[in-house]
Amino acid sequence: MKYDLHMHTHYSKCSNLKPAIILKLAKKKLNGIAITDHHEIKGALEVKKLNKDKDFEVIIGEEISTNYGDVLVYYLSEKIDAIDFYEVVDETKKQGALITIAHPFRTTLIHNHKFKLPLEKVRNKIDAVECFNARTLPGDNAKANKIADKLNIAKTAGSDSHFFFEIGTACTIFDNDLRDAIKSKKTKVDGTIMLGAFGGALSYLKKRLI
Repeated sequence: MKYDLHMHTHYSKCSNLKPAIILKLAKKKLNGIAITDHHEIKGALEVKKLNKDKDFEVIIGEEISTNYGDVLVYYLSEKIDAIDFYEVVDETKKQGALITIAHPFRTTLIHNHKFKLPLEKVRNKIDAVECFNARTLPGDNAKANKIADKLNIAKTAGSDSHFFFEIGTACTIFDNDLRDAIKSKKTKVDGTIMLGAFGGALSYLKKRLI
């Protein structure tokens, strides 16, 4: 199975992707997706409603900018409004959802997206680490892979797509059920950053022009 676990619809102001387009393009190359808009689940709910294929999974997710850095939450039933990291963890567990640290070592010329707590300190609070993000530099992705191996934490990957050409440029690979694969730490990651840098530049310009 191949899932892209980090995607944004137009409900994230830095993206222009319509739910129907995401679904159409994702089905051509993937077995499932997680929609993870910034502090919002409306886009995820729309994509899930549009999906009529029982063999293609759409996961309700959310990307939350906490006080210590960005996290991705999967299998939500309700939007999480908290921004304190530990409150987000508690709410995630209450909903029976999964939580991943997003691009924990990402650095750019414009922003520092590094997670501000040592992953050793939160290893028992999280379910996985995003070890391949298509908008993150290879060296930063490599650091995430290294720490996940060291701490025996499950790995996820996602395109972080905001534009159509980014969809599926990174994926989490596993057998059968994603929840089980993450819990048993039997996931693999794959992808390319060739289109992610271009997408990142477009997102930055889009935010500046709004």
